[in-house]
Amino acid sequence: MLTLGTIYQAQQVLNHVARKTSLIPTCGLADDCEVYLKTENLQLTGSFKVRGAYYKMSTFSESVKKKGVIACSAGNHAQGVALAAKKFGINATIFLPSTAPISKIEATRQYGAEIRLIDGVYDDAYAAAIDYQKQTGALFLHPFDDEDVIAGQGTVALEIFAQKPDIDTVVVPVGGGGLISGIAYAMKELNPACKIYGVQAEGADSMKRTFKEKEYISAASVSTFADGIAVKAPGAVTSKYCSRYVDDMITVTDDEVATAILTLMEQQKLVAEGAGAVAVAAIMFHKLPLKKKKVCAVVSGGNIDVNILSRVINRGLLTSGRLTNLTIELVDKPGQLKTVSAIIADAGANVISVQYTPGGEHMDINGCYLKIAMETRNHQHLVEIRQALTEQGFKLID
Repeated sequence: MLTLGTIYQAQQVLNHVARKTSLIPTCGLADDCEVYLKTENLQLTGSFKVRGAYYKMSTFSESVKKKGVIACSAGNHAQGVALAAKKFGINATIFLPSTAPISKIEATRQYGAEIRLIDGVYDDAYAAAIDYQKQTGALFLHPFDDEDVIAGQGTVALEIFAQKPDIDTVVVPVGGGGLISGIAYAMKELNPACKIYGVQAEGADSMKRTFKEKEYISAASVSTFADGIAVKAPGAVTSKYCSRYVDDMITVTDDEVATAILTLMEQQKLVAEGAGAVAVAAIMFHKLPLKKKKVCAVVSGGNIDVNILSRVINRGLLTSGRLTNLTIELVDKPGQLKTVSAIIADAGANVISVQYTPGGEHMDINGCYLKIAMETRNHQHLVEIRQALTEQGFKLID
């Protein structure tokens, strides 16, 4: 069974391996509570996963080490296992879903592990890894449903408590549940009054449903760009820890996560992946009762693929009202574009593209549509621009 002593033991083992990541205060993420970020995105390998993987391997006997280790992962656990295996001199074979970001795959390969890509998501890679383990006899290192792994992840809570003992709420990303199990157990032992909230992506919410409905639920499929928590089935062990030590479990949308990633980059100068930003998204979009609380949001990872980052930023701009579009129905005559541009400029917005489309059969012969993309401050700014255009007689098409 997991004990606080085991988590302290894991901390001792990890002292010369894992970074003690900073707990940084923020300004602007929420206006009704104090928010602090536990920056596990700055951890060695770019996520908290190295904690559990390394501590688990430290418990291996020499005979187990000789057989090697097998793991499956969406990418972050893979890197943690690969690095730990390299330090212990253990051969590692790691199964990843083919949908894993290229950056995570290549980073894992660079640590010296053998990579096997499997079509599908994390759960498909898991099935392939288990089959391979039966064939080889090597030890399978589960990414979350293992009490030694959970103990390693629980060292995050020891650091949070040491850095700010009066934290009264911790918000944690949840996929299979290893991180929140370790944090919830340790924090409740250190401070029983501390609230622990888990956050999942709306398109991968099996742990939330399991928690709410009090029965084990596995999803048929998952759909989220937050690949680090795109898990169909929660852990059996972690589900029990969540049921006992977690206060509530909620979800956020991909649009909300994209907005959180953008905000972390702009305001905090931190790069977070989708899974790493869900706790911040929950705070920003007021999904939890946090008024006047001292809140720690765990930014669990920063391994976002640069190929998707631009799309995430664009979605975040759209969701936050920073990038907006207008369609105006008007009569095609000289000066129309100049007038529209002047109204937008006077309102303080920046036009970045204009598209002219001739009107259809139900419009006047000289009718047309003007589609304008703009950089704006927020949703209220767009409301003001729309009002200004309407007051000048322009017809806006929703």
